[in-house]
Amino acid sequence: MVSSLLALPSTFSRLNLVQKSSIFIPFTFKALSLLEFHKQPRLRPFNYPLLHFPSSLNSPEAHFSTSRRPVSSKSFDDDLVVLGIETSCDDTAAAIVRGNGEILSQVVSSQADLLARYGGVAPKMAEEAHSQVIDQVVQDALDKASLTERELSAVAVTIGPGLSLCLRVGVQKARRVAGSFNLPIISVHHMEAHALVARLIEKELQFPFLALLISGGHNLLVLAHDLGHYTQLGTTIDDAIGEAFDKTAKWLGLDMRKSGGPAVEQLAQEGDAESVRFSIPMKQHKDCNFSYAGLKTQVKLAIASRNIDAKVPLSCASSLDRSSRADIAASFQRVAVLHLEERCERAVEWALKIEPSIKHLVVSGGVASNQYVRARLDQVVQKYSLQLVCPPPNLCTDNGVMIAWTGIENFRVGRYDPPPPANDPDDFMVRRKYLMT
Repeated sequence: MVSSLLALPSTFSRLNLVQKSSIFIPFTFKALSLLEFHKQPRLRPFNYPLLHFPSSLNSPEAHFSTSRRPVSSKSFDDDLVVLGIETSCDDTAAAIVRGNGEILSQVVSSQADLLARYGGVAPKMAEEAHSQVIDQVVQDALDKASLTERELSAVAVTIGPGLSLCLRVGVQKARRVAGSFNLPIISVHHMEAHALVARLIEKELQFPFLALLISGGHNLLVLAHDLGHYTQLGTTIDDAIGEAFDKTAKWLGLDMRKSGGPAVEQLAQEGDAESVRFSIPMKQHKDCNFSYAGLKTQVKLAIASRNIDAKVPLSCASSLDRSSRADIAASFQRVAVLHLEERCERAVEWALKIEPSIKHLVVSGGVASNQYVRARLDQVVQKYSLQLVCPPPNLCTDNGVMIAWTGIENFRVGRYDPPPPANDPDDFMVRRKYLMT
């Protein structure tokens, strides 16, 4: 049985619709951060989100929806112009997108140096980095689009899941822009955005479709019935695949400035993927959930048994040492992706029973940039005569385009909130609390 998706802003809630919105901390799935916003009247009537639980305990899926009623797609040729802001983790991003899908600008400020210095994301340092560049990133997005704030239709911003300290920076900036220029504001669920950005680049992609969302904090298999109506088939029960790639890169002494995933993928090309016999996670579990904690432990033990010193950079390693690291990288990648393949194949079978008209598997999120992942999953979908849809690499990693586009999709159906007060002070509009679940 697959558990229902824990409600993040009551599944996919919008800013100010309810007093409290829950934001997941992606690397633990245990800490919840609550953002509190002003209670304001909504521009349009909105049906509060519902969680739909399986009718039977033996049901293989859990349903969740952001609407009480079906949502139909509208044309893509309107004149909407939306600014998207994304600060959920370690990149500060902004973009401006038209309603017809034209990307007018895209700006990303990377925290690669911080990643290399700390061997991963340090939340407080990441927050400070976001704060230092957020104004310039948004201004650059406007300048590159040759637009001013007054020419925008709305502002969309990520409200979760993510690191609460980082999310706060983006939310505050979005509210300042929206309040100052009397613009509607659209809150965006980060994982929904990863799934929906595929509809920006693949105009033939219609609901329903199956989506695999893979990143540093999440593995999620979702059946997308319609905008705002989703069925979760599988999720991460401990560590996500991106976290496993990052830790493997760190333990192998790889350059973390471009994050661990690309570093492991590059080194794996030099290695023998059959040389280290890692076991595939959860072989005995016949569901669609994911687990990478055990594989991480196996990798750490393999590295220790070969006396690999992470303090010695790969560039300084001997040829024998480099070969040993490459073998571990290749073997890890092979088994990590085999786990994805098994879960996806089972999910496709379940999804086709629920929605026989499915034609596409969308694979998105930072790990979807991995070419080995794409090639292996393409073989899976071919068995079922489906088409694999992967956004280009620059739209797989966290970016403002996916936030702006998801904002457009939701704006069309009335899911947005009124402009916040122009004089709303930052320390009043967002207050953090921490709960343990």
